[in-house]
Amino acid sequence: MPIRGGRWRPRGPWVTDIGVALLVQAAVTMPFVVPRSAGLPAATWASYGLTTLTVLPLVARRRAPVTVLIAVLAAGALYKFTVDGPGQPLPYTGLVTFYTVAELCSPPRRLAVAVLVGAAVFPSVAWNTGEARELLFSLFVFAAAYAFGRFTHTRKAYIRAMEDRARQLELTHRIEAERAAARERARIAREMHDILSHAVSLMIVQAEAGPVAVRTAPERAEAAFDAISETGRDAMTQLRRMLGVLREDGSGPADPPRSPQPTLAELPGLLERVRASGPRVECTTTGRARPLGPDTEATVHRIVQEALTNVVRHARADSVHVQLAYGADTLTLTITDDGRGTGPGTQSDANPDPGSAAGPGPGPDTAAGTGAGHGLVGIRERAAAHGGTVRAGPLPEGRGFRVRVTLPLVTSLSEVGS
Repeated sequence: MPIRGGRWRPRGPWVTDIGVALLVQAAVTMPFVVPRSAGLPAATWASYGLTTLTVLPLVARRRAPVTVLIAVLAAGALYKFTVDGPGQPLPYTGLVTFYTVAELCSPPRRLAVAVLVGAAVFPSVAWNTGEARELLFSLFVFAAAYAFGRFTHTRKAYIRAMEDRARQLELTHRIEAERAAARERARIAREMHDILSHAVSLMIVQAEAGPVAVRTAPERAEAAFDAISETGRDAMTQLRRMLGVLREDGSGPADPPRSPQPTLAELPGLLERVRASGPRVECTTTGRARPLGPDTEATVHRIVQEALTNVVRHARADSVHVQLAYGADTLTLTITDDGRGTGPGTQSDANPDPGSAAGPGPGPDTAAGTGAGHGLVGIRERAAAHGGTVRAGPLPEGRGFRVRVTLPLVTSLSEVGS
């Protein structure tokens, strides 16, 4: 049997059956080659040839076990009745074929063959010695052959079941790995979108206002260029941090620092950068504020960042209001602007049912409802990842847009232990 992949594999049933036949032939040849007493029958070529004839059917024992067993019993009877040659200490060929029947045949065939073998044992013993000891020994060895055959059948079935289970587990693990990779790619895409979209939007707004400020208020132009530089450096820092996490080789002096995800403590800096681009931004907090889990804080920060980016890019708003409302078991995040909205009578509802989790339904990208990117899609995915809901749409009067996100309030471990 060759080794493939570290496991033994049989070459094939024909090779195995020929090997078994040769082994049995060697066993039945021994009485013909060992010295014999003068009173015993002579070992002739005719008797040896007939003995070999009883072994030859073993080559086909797997293809037709019942037929081979009948042929072996018939050849044995022919040997006993026609020649007076050396006997055998054990009925090797009968035991091998009976073992094969027990391993491969169906229950009805096994029962029929057992009855046939039992019927053949009694006259054979009676013709030979007629002693009870020989009868019991013959019944025992045939019963042992049958038991070993059933044991082999059970063992092979168990091995097949374990191999099938291993294949299923491997397939399941591969599918789970692919799903995890897809989720990670989606998360990275959201992070890249949030970082680049926010930074580029602020830089574009400041760059467009720069030439006008140069002519009318040079000091404002200088502030605008400083804001562009600061926004670009911040975006590069965040991108370098993300790419550093994605590097396979974590060693080396050039590796960037592994900073944590953004938190609520960084919201004032985010709001200040947006104020520098033009609109007035206010932030209020209602309810009893308390520490949140790091994932929830990062999600809140990214949602506010994306909503403000949409306002800067599309809404042409003069003011934006960000509100964090802490409830008994939820945190409601509302971002409202006074920009263009989507016109009277239209609405974007990322989740029509406030009591259900945000689903993958369609919806506009931007707070003003005019974009074609992935802003609201990303907000909806982030909220859904925490079991939250999203409602987004224009204000009733037709001007302005509101994004309301409700997240389950999962507190930090420090508060749980207090």
